[in-house]
Order: sequence, then C-alpha cells, then structure tokens
Amino acid sequence: MAIMVATTLAAGAQVYLDPNAPVEDRVQDALSRMTLHEKVQILHAQSKFTTPGVPRLGIRQLNMADGPHGCRAEIDWNSWGYANWNNDSIVAFPSLTCLASTWNRDLSYHYGNKVSEEFAFRGKDIMLGPGTTIARCPFNGRSFEYMGEDPYLAGEMAVPYIKGAQKNGVACCLKHFFLNNHEVNRMTVNVNVSERAVEEIYLPAFEKCVKQSGLWTMMGSYNKWLNVHCCQNDSLLNGILKKRWGFDGAVISDWGGTHDTWEAATGGLDIEMGSFTNGMTADNSQGYNTYFLADPFEKLVREGKISMDVLNDKAARVLRTIFRTAMNPNKVIGKQCSPDHYEACLKVGEEGVVLLKNGNIERLKNAILPLDASRYNKILVVGDNAVRNMSEGGGSSELKTKFDISPLQGLKAVYGDKIDFAQGYAAGRPMYAHVDEVPAETQARLKAEALEKAKDADLIIFIGGMNKNHQQDCEGGDRLTYDLSYGQNELIAELAKIQPNIIAVMYAGNPYATPWLSQVKALLQCWYLGSMSGETLANIISGKVNPSGKLPITFAKEKNDYPCFQYGEEGYPGVNDQVYYKEGIYVGYRHFDTKKVQPQFPFGFGLSYTTFKYGKPSVKANGENYDVTVSVTNTGSREGKEVVQLYLGDLKCSVDRPVKELKGFDKVSLAPGETKVVEFTITPRDLQFFDEQTHQWKSEPGKFRAYIGASELDIRGTADFTL
Repeated sequence: MAIMVATTLAAGAQVYLDPNAPVEDRVQDALSRMTLHEKVQILHAQSKFTTPGVPRLGIRQLNMADGPHGCRAEIDWNSWGYANWNNDSIVAFPSLTCLASTWNRDLSYHYGNKVSEEFAFRGKDIMLGPGTTIARCPFNGRSFEYMGEDPYLAGEMAVPYIKGAQKNGVACCLKHFFLNNHEVNRMTVNVNVSERAVEEIYLPAFEKCVKQSGLWTMMGSYNKWLNVHCCQNDSLLNGILKKRWGFDGAVISDWGGTHDTWEAATGGLDIEMGSFTNGMTADNSQGYNTYFLADPFEKLVREGKISMDVLNDKAARVLRTIFRTAMNPNKVIGKQCSPDHYEACLKVGEEGVVLLKNGNIERLKNAILPLDASRYNKILVVGDNAVRNMSEGGGSSELKTKFDISPLQGLKAVYGDKIDFAQGYAAGRPMYAHVDEVPAETQARLKAEALEKAKDADLIIFIGGMNKNHQQDCEGGDRLTYDLSYGQNELIAELAKIQPNIIAVMYAGNPYATPWLSQVKALLQCWYLGSMSGETLANIISGKVNPSGKLPITFAKEKNDYPCFQYGEEGYPGVNDQVYYKEGIYVGYRHFDTKKVQPQFPFGFGLSYTTFKYGKPSVKANGENYDVTVSVTNTGSREGKEVVQLYLGDLKCSVDRPVKELKGFDKVSLAPGETKVVEFTITPRDLQFFDEQTHQWKSEPGKFRAYIGASELDIRGTADFTL
C-alpha cells in the first residue's frame, strides 16, 4: 500500500515538490499535507541558526547566517561557540555605512548580489541583513551596520541591495524593525516617540524595502514600542507590516527577542530564534521544544484558544520562504572568495571613502592629496588601526576572512621603503561585552616611540578612529564618549607639533569629535573597508582613485549638538527603561539645519580631487509630478564622480517642518570638461507630511523650494514652484 501511495503522488499530485509550480500553489499544497505538529515545528529554531523543514514530506530546513557584510563563520549547532571549520573563510565586504556613503544604487545592487553568492555557496537560505535603522545617536554600537540618518537615503540604498541578493535565491532579513537606535538596555527599553516621527523618520526605509524590493523576511528588534516588545508587537507586525504594507514574508525574531507565547502567537511573529537556550547539550529542560512558538503554542491551538488560521498563516509564510530559497530551483550555487568578490569589495570601498579635508581650505587649494611621493623621503604611519584586522569583533557581524590587506600593507605596496611604522597606542583585543584594558605603561611606551620616530619623518599618516571592540563599534554596548578613545586626540596634537604634515585616516562607523582638525592637512573617513581595506586606502591616497563618497550622517562639533543628548537621560539612554525621542522628526541634519546648529561636516558632504560647477536648476510641472533638471560640469583636470542632491522645502505650512529634506540624488561620472544634465522627478508623496490630527499623509497648497546641492549645506541652486 505504501508503494502504491508513493507512486500515485509521484504522478503529479505533489505540487509542493514541483519546482516549476507557482510558489503560492506549492505553499497551499504543502500546508494541506502537514500535521498540526509539523506546522508548529517549522516556526521555531532547531539549532542556533536553523529551523526545521518537514522531513516526512521532503521539505527542507532553513539555514541562516549573520550578515550583512559577509557570511559569518560557522557556529556550533547548539552553542554560541565557533565550529572551527577550515573552509568557512570568506570575503569581508565594507560596512553598510560605507555602502551608504557611495550614494550609488547600482553599486548597492552589485554588493548585495556578490555577498549573497557567498551565503549561497555556504548553503545559507537567509542572510541576516541589511539594516536600515536610523542613526539617531552617535554612540550607537551598531550604527556601522546601518545606512545613516536619513530615511530616504537608507531606503534607496537598501532596495537594490535586497534585489541583488534575493535574485540569487538568498533571502534578506531586513533589520532591526524598529527603533533599535541604541544598544544600552536594548532588551528592555521602551521607546516613546511621536506618531509623526514614526511615520516620517523611522518607518519609511522599511516600508520602501517591503514595497519596492520584494523583501522575503524581516527581523524584529529587541526593544519595546507601545510597551510591547517589537518581536511580538501586534500593532507593528500585523497592523503596519502585514496589513498596511502587504508584507507576505516571514517575521523572524532577533535571537532571544521573544518573551511570551500569547503575544508572539497573536502579535505577528513567524519564526522564533535564540530563546532562553544554549542548546540541548547544556540543559535538556530548556530545549527547542520549549520555545514560546513550540509546545506551548501548539497546546493553545489544540485547546482552541488560538485559531488554526493563525497557525496556518505563520506556517504559510515560512513555507513561502522555504520555496523562495532552500527549494528555489533558480537558487545559485554561488562561490566564495572569488576574484570578482574582492573586486566588488574594492569598488564599494573606493566610492565609500569620504574626503573630509584636503589642505587649508576647500576647492583643492593647498591640497596635500593625492600624495606626491617624490616630495617625501620618510613617511611615518602611526596608529593601531594601521595593522588591526577590522573584520574581527563587532558582535554578530564578526567575520572570518581568508585574508585582509591592512592599511599598512596597502601603503607599503605603493610607497615601499619610504614607509616606517609606529603603533602609537594599543586598543586591546576585540571582546564581546568586555573591554580588554591595556596597561598605562604600555600606552605611554607606544606613544613615546611614535613621537620619537616623528622627528625623522617628512610626513605622518595617522591611521586611527574606532574599532570593533566593546564600547566602540560593537553590538551589545554603546560608546561612552564622543572623543576618540586610547588617547588619540592627544597623540595627534603632539605629533602635529613635531611634524605638521599629517594626513589623518579614520576607520569608524560613527561620527566623533575632531579637536585636532586644524592641525592636520587632510582627513579621510574610511568607515570599515573589509578585506581590501589597505588597497582601497592606498588607491585613494596615491590618487589612483578619485574619492567620491559623501557622508550619510552629520558630524557635529560637540556631542551635545545632537538632539538626543539635549533632554538628559530621558533622551538617551532612557530612565527606568523608558526613553523619549523628544526631538521628534528633528533627527540628524533636519535638526542641525532647522535649529541653525553649525555641524563640523554636514550630511551629504565629501570632497574630490576635481571640482564641479552646477548650472541653474529648473522645475516644470508634469501632470501631478514636477521635473527638476540641472547641469553639472567637471571643471577640474581629472575624471571624478559627483553626487547631485535634491532637497525639498515647504515655504509655508500649518505645521512645523524641516527647512529641507532629501528627496533625490544621482551619482554622475564626469571627464574633465564634461557636462551632464541630471533629472529628478518630484512626486506628490515627496511634498507631504504626516498629519497627527487626521493620522494621514497630506500636503498643503502653496510654494515649495527645490534645493540642488553638493551637500545638505552646500546648495548650488534653488528653484521655487507652486503646488
């Protein structure tokens, strides 16, 4: 009888196993064949990074891995320990802050496509990333995993990344949804924020990804909103994500982000990961069957306390994910550490590095970069980051690489024996949730060695900033100060007294104070550049590549210039597990611009080795839209890329609005003397604000202004139009 059944099913009845059948047909067919218990089983982990399939039906499990900068080394099945494989070394791609700094949508698609090939090759179905959490606070330990302070830029850069990745049959799991804007008390803090700020600042990037990229999975955040954890928040996951936005994928909890069976079951969570277990080998009483969406959930369904419709919806979402990934006939085999992956890493880094200072004033006067090596006989490289592996540390984004080219190696490859090195300071080992303290006598010795070597140098390249240590750029903790750590500010100032020819190179995922800015000739913001870090830096410094990155975040002069610090502990990090976003919509440049606070470096800022001249912008009505055009000319002597930015301002409104907001950008490549016309389309939504009285988006008739700029403050032309 068993043979006869199998033969009958093989004749074509098993739609769910037909790779050519529509995904929805496969989902419904599989759902009809599964037992109640099997439906529950696929909703929770069976190991640290996998969920079960349905072995009886030949439905595969889901394999996940941390991202989004590369496929994390293999983790033990039932613990957080590394499995110590010898074939899981990968390419570390630049951080997402670096990607955002490229302002290049095509490059973002390329990044997502190439990094997902490494996930596919390792047998992964879900890549845990990218992230579009808004950079509200410069202390946030995970800002380097996100795409800056502006929701328009973050969304525009994340959409092509997701499309490029999911084309390979690897799901992106967009994170962290939402309001996970700092790491301190992230598991317990409740975020109090206005409805308008939610709609205008904190939701739009996520919404754009859901609606425009075809996102397959979403990760909930640890924190609370409306006093309910976001991983089981009915208002957020069901109300906004699934019903309002029409998301048909699966919501995955952050690891340990689930807290209650009833809320998880009714609140929109589909896959529960990492709950209160270090694996069955550690404690059999806390195995995976005891998860909130495991036996306790099954019991509620069997008792009729939770509808089968709820269970079926969750199971269908998980099955949909399986058929889109693990059982997708078009999923690529992928590859690992291939030449084109290193090339993609290099290209993203080269376009993401931001030149913040070059000479005494802008526009190439007194410029020290690109570096003319013939003018210097002895170049001293100083700084721990010159030799540190920046792929290590950072928490879940830590990567095991096949190789990393350090900044020192990259510079030596170009400048050879002219290069000498002094560490200058020590940052200690990258340790999760702990700081590796370096003895004061060690720091004093390293500083003295650097100052002594500086006496013989013609030029100093200081390579510092932050790293992936705890309380730097690392998950699970925030920075403690706006200043650079390890005595770097003092070291730079003392080096400058000995040798004023200093190029400062900073690796960091957050802004920082620059009290030494007037004492250095140039400043490069490098974020984290991945495996090709050293070659990327050398290409920029030598002039082989013309920098074209623009800041996705505002650099303030002082910590307290950021609005989150202006309301005491209630504004950050919170009091009694309650944090209040009293600045409302005035996050990032919206605050600095509207409140007239002068930043050190504005949002959208970045210099080049060439110069660009903008023509006069024009605006013309085109149906319900408006078309904006502006010409841009390369007036310098070398090829370069410019990011043309469109901001819009409402000149008269019944509610308080920012002076201007980013609503368009385009990166154009121009040869010397070449002119191109850049075009933008302004849609009705671009002119709207969220009205808290009617709980709707609306625009008011009247005059608007289009600002065309090379940064948020460097406005090259304006054009008014009337709605």
